[in-house]
Amino acid sequence: MSGEPVGTSDVVVVGGGAAGLSLAYRLVETGAATVTVVEPPDGPARPAERTWCYWDQGDGDFEEAVTATWPLLRVHGPDGGPLTVDPAPSRYRMVRSAAFERLVHARLARAPGGRLLRATADTVRDVPGGAEVRCTAPGDRTLTLRSRYVFDSRPLRALPPARTQLLQHFRGWFVRTRSDRFDPAVADLMDFRVPQPRHGLAFGYVLPLAPDRALVEYTEFSRTPLTTEAYEAALGHYAREVLRLGEFDVETAEQGVIPMTDARFPRRAGTAVFRIGTAGGATRPATGYTFAAVQRHSRAIAAALHGGCATVPAPHGRRALAMDAVLLRALDTGRIDGPAFFTGLFRRTPAPRLLRFLDGATSLREEWGIGLRTPVGPMLRTALEVPFLPRRTHPAPGTGESHR
Repeated sequence: MSGEPVGTSDVVVVGGGAAGLSLAYRLVETGAATVTVVEPPDGPARPAERTWCYWDQGDGDFEEAVTATWPLLRVHGPDGGPLTVDPAPSRYRMVRSAAFERLVHARLARAPGGRLLRATADTVRDVPGGAEVRCTAPGDRTLTLRSRYVFDSRPLRALPPARTQLLQHFRGWFVRTRSDRFDPAVADLMDFRVPQPRHGLAFGYVLPLAPDRALVEYTEFSRTPLTTEAYEAALGHYAREVLRLGEFDVETAEQGVIPMTDARFPRRAGTAVFRIGTAGGATRPATGYTFAAVQRHSRAIAAALHGGCATVPAPHGRRALAMDAVLLRALDTGRIDGPAFFTGLFRRTPAPRLLRFLDGATSLREEWGIGLRTPVGPMLRTALEVPFLPRRTHPAPGTGESHR
């Protein structure tokens, strides 16, 4: 049974997370293609509200969806010493998923070639002349969509084999304090004044929304997630003993797991079916940064389609992925001290250059200079080892979207 046909479009985007909505926005904004976005209807299949953060210059395209911005970034070393840097002309920005959805949905509604379909995508496959998506809509109606291309952002059921796989896993509280405790001009990206796990690293993350409100988060880079009870205990220690917030209320909480892996993510799932987002390799392996890479990748895809090219570019360059593979392995083996490594990067590298490096936008010369400021011996030993390591299948980490 093929299902009820519901028309055709140039592109079907499966999934309405950061990657799917960003690509749909670029396609209708540039007129590169007509597009249908397939999102789950309201209910348990829809993810809880999420937070995405990135740095950008100027107001950007999504300014009306930005919840807060910070002109200054801060890192606290393991010794407790703060290091504040000015990344001008960039600013760190927070986007909440609900506001982002409203913005993109409104843009789709105004675009002649844009459409939003609330349904659950069941199967995606190649067909002659393009691709087909079969969906189940509310009321158990079966629908069939046809398009030239499908871009699928749904999480993979299993990750590709990798030499190294860590997880970035976190839980955050949106807190309101009884007195002013936060500086709204400064985002704490990494606060290493928390107990470190036996394997990997841990840090606090504080994004002030007002003098008495902030997102306070506990994050680990390690092999396995914690229980909710363990995250709560770590957050309680960080908020009360490290930040010394005094009395506060937890308004909402969010939790996630993101793979940090040197796996090779196939960008194609068929002749006319492509993967995007974390499923397509957009998450930066050694840092978990995703949102900025998704924006660059979405622009590149829209430009390729507008120019009549069906080849989807990679979200990250080979050189950046090779460096990340080395750093992941060095962290996983314990050859480098994670808190000291990241604190040193911020201390020794001008902030604008470091942000470009974390986004994979630095030149070879800049990367060479940054590399000489890292522990050269352990990194060189790891670089010589990585090409000979076998790729193994690792358990899937569950679902989650990076804050970054």
